Amino acid sequence: MIPPSNHPPVTNPKIGLLLVNLGTPDRPEPGAIRIYLKQFLSDRRVVELPWLLWQPILRGIVLTTRPKKSAHAYRQVWTGEGSPLAAITRRQAQALEGAFGEQVTVDHAMRYGKPAIGERIEALKDMGCERILIAPLYPQYCAATTATANDEAFAALARMRWQPALRTLPPYHDDPVYIDALKASVEEGVAALDFKPDAILASFHGMPERTLHLGDPYHCHCRKTARLLGEAMGRELLVSFQSRFGKAKWLEPATADTLAALPQQGTRKIAVVAPGFSADCLETLEELAISGRKIFLEGGGTHFAYLPCLNDSPQGIKMLRSILGRELEGWVTPP
Repeated sequence: MIPPSNHPPVTNPKIGLLLVNLGTPDRPEPGAIRIYLKQFLSDRRVVELPWLLWQPILRGIVLTTRPKKSAHAYRQVWTGEGSPLAAITRRQAQALEGAFGEQVTVDHAMRYGKPAIGERIEALKDMGCERILIAPLYPQYCAATTATANDEAFAALARMRWQPALRTLPPYHDDPVYIDALKASVEEGVAALDFKPDAILASFHGMPERTLHLGDPYHCHCRKTARLLGEAMGRELLVSFQSRFGKAKWLEPATADTLAALPQQGTRKIAVVAPGFSADCLETLEELAISGRKIFLEGGGTHFAYLPCLNDSPQGIKMLRSILGRELEGWVTPP
C-alpha cells in the first residue's frame, strides 16, 4: 500500500498570455530612433539581402539620414502615453487581464524595442507561468512579422533550462470574428462621417514582391481579408499597399500612388482603413491620416477620412477575447 503523500495537491498551473506587436522607439528623437531602426533593419527576416551587402548600407546611408526624417513623423503622432503603438498595445493587455480567469496572466511585448519578448517571457516564467501563449497581433501572416516574433520567443526559450510550454497564435485574416469586428468598426466610422465616401480603401503594410514568390501567404491573406470585409459590408473595397522602402519592387498598387490617382478617376470622397494593423501606429496615423490625406486632397479629392484600427475598442477587445480564448482551450480550466 502506497503511503499518503505529505505534499500539497497539484494545482492548475499558471498560464501566460503575451501580446506581441512590432515595436517602437522610446522617444521621438533621432538617437532613440537610430537604436530602434538598427535592431529592426538588422533582422534578417525583415531585410533579406546578403548580410555583407546590407550592413554597410544600413550603417552608412540609412542610419545617418532616416532617423531625423522619422523623428519628425513620430513627433506628429506621439502622445502623453508615449508612442501610439506602445500605448494601445498596453491598453489591450490591460483590457484582457482577468478575461480568461485568475489562472491567466496577460502581458505585452515588442519585437523591437521595449518591453522585449525575452524579458517578458522570463518575467512570466518567474511568476509561475508554466505555459505561455505567444500572440503576435498580425492578422495576416508574413515571415517579416509573425515569424520573426515567434523566432524571438523560441530564442528566449533556448536560453532557459526549465522551459515553459509554448503555443503561438496563428493568423486570423479570415476568422469570422475578426471580419465581424472590422465590419462593425468600419460601418460605425463611416456612419459618423459628415460625407458619404465614394470608395473605401483598405491599405495594408507593403512587402517586397519577392516575399510572395518565396512563399509568404501575406499577399493572399490581405486580399482575402479585404474581399471578406467587402462581402460582409455589401460593397467592394479598393486594396493597396503602403510603406515602400528601398529600390526593390514591392506589392502593388501602392497606397500613395492610388490616393494620388483616384480623384482623377472620379473618386473625390474617400475613407481609408488599415485592416492589417491591430493598433494605430506611425504607419497609420502619420503615413495614412496625415500624409495620405495631403496626397489625396492635392490630387483633387474633396473629402478624406482615416478610420481607426480596432485598437482597444469594444469590438477589438471582444474579438481578441474570442480568438485568444480559443487558443487557450485545453490549458484554461473551465469555470
